[in-house]
Amino acid sequence: MKILFAGGGTGGHVYPAIAIADALRLLRHAPIDRWDITFVGTRDRIEATIVPKAGYPLATIVAKPLARKLSSAMLVAPFANAIGVLQSLVLLVRIKPDMIVATGGYVCFPLVVAAKVLRSLKLLHAPIALLEPNARPGLTNRLLAPLVDEVWGAAQNVDPRFTGKYARTGVPVRASLEALPPREEAIARLGLDQARLTLLAMGGSLGAARINDAIAWFSENGVPDGWQILLVAGIRDAQRLASQSASNPLVHIVAYLDDPADAYAVADLVLARAGASTVAELAAVGAGAILVPYPFAADDHQDANARAVEATGAAVVVRDAELNGPRLAALFAGDGLLLDRVRLAARSLAGADATSAVTARIAALLARIPPVS
Repeated sequence: MKILFAGGGTGGHVYPAIAIADALRLLRHAPIDRWDITFVGTRDRIEATIVPKAGYPLATIVAKPLARKLSSAMLVAPFANAIGVLQSLVLLVRIKPDMIVATGGYVCFPLVVAAKVLRSLKLLHAPIALLEPNARPGLTNRLLAPLVDEVWGAAQNVDPRFTGKYARTGVPVRASLEALPPREEAIARLGLDQARLTLLAMGGSLGAARINDAIAWFSENGVPDGWQILLVAGIRDAQRLASQSASNPLVHIVAYLDDPADAYAVADLVLARAGASTVAELAAVGAGAILVPYPFAADDHQDANARAVEATGAAVVVRDAELNGPRLAALFAGDGLLLDRVRLAARSLAGADATSAVTARIAALLARIPPVS
C-alpha cells in the first residue's frame, strides 16, 4: 500500500507523521505485507531535515502560508500555491497513493486540493485524512475540512467544521516515548542526582528566551529545595546559559536532545511551551506541566492547547508576560500541593495509544476503497 504523508513547518506537524509511518512499517494487516511511504513537504522548513533523517523519501513542492492580513504575502501566496497544486498533480499521478494523510502546515493545502481534483476526475481513489494536533484548528485545516474524508485529533470539543468527520484518536508521538527507559538509567546518562526531583524545562530546538531567562534566575538564586533543573536551552542560547549556571551544579544545561526519552523519564514536572507535539508528548508520558503558551502563535492555538490540558488538571498555565524566576519560585514555594495534584492528574491520563488508534483508522479507510484498475 502506498501512503503519502503531507505536513511540515513545525515539529508538531512532522513528528506525528513520522510516528504513524514508523508504526505502519511494523504493521502487517492482511492482505497488506508492505507499506510504501512518501512524505511531501517544502525544501526550506524543518521537514527537509527531519524526514530524511528518519529514513523516508521527501518530495518537495512550492507552498506559502495563507495570509490573514493585507500584505505583499497575500499577493504572492495564491501564485505560489497554484504552482504547488500543479506540482502535486504531477506527483500524485506518478505515485498513485492508496491513501493521503495530511498532518498540518500550509504545505498540505496544495497537495489536498490536487488530490481532490484528481478524485473528482476519478483518476485517484485515495481517501484523505487530516490530523489536527491542536485544540484550535489552524487556517489551513479549517479550509481543508470540507475536502477530506476524516479528521483525527485529541480535542474533546470538536470544531463545527469537523462535525461528522471527526474521530478522537489522540496525537501520535515517537515510539521511544511510548516505553520510557528506567529513571535510574536516564538519570545516570544525563548526569543528574538520583535523590532529587527534576524539573525539565524546554522550549523547542531553538529554545524559548522567556523560559531560558526564568531558569537562569535559579542559577543565581538557588533552586527549590529538593529539586534540580534540566534545561534544554536550544542551540542559540545553550553556551551562554551553561557559562551562567557553571557555579550551580543543580542547573544542568543541554542544547538539544534528538530523542527526549531520557529527559521525560527523569522529569517530575515539565516547564514548556504548549505546541501540539509537546502537549501530545506530555499526555503520552503522563508528565505534569507548567505551560507557557507562545503568545504569537497563529490563531493563539498554543493558549487553546494549554487551557485544554489545564482543564484536565494536568497543567498550570502561566502567561508568557508573567513568567520569570520569582514567579516560578513562588509556584514551588506557595503551590506545592497544586503541583502535586498536577503531577497526579497527569499520571492518571497516561497510557492512551494514539498511534494504534490512527493506524486502525487507516486500515478501516483502506478497506473501503475500490481496487485501482
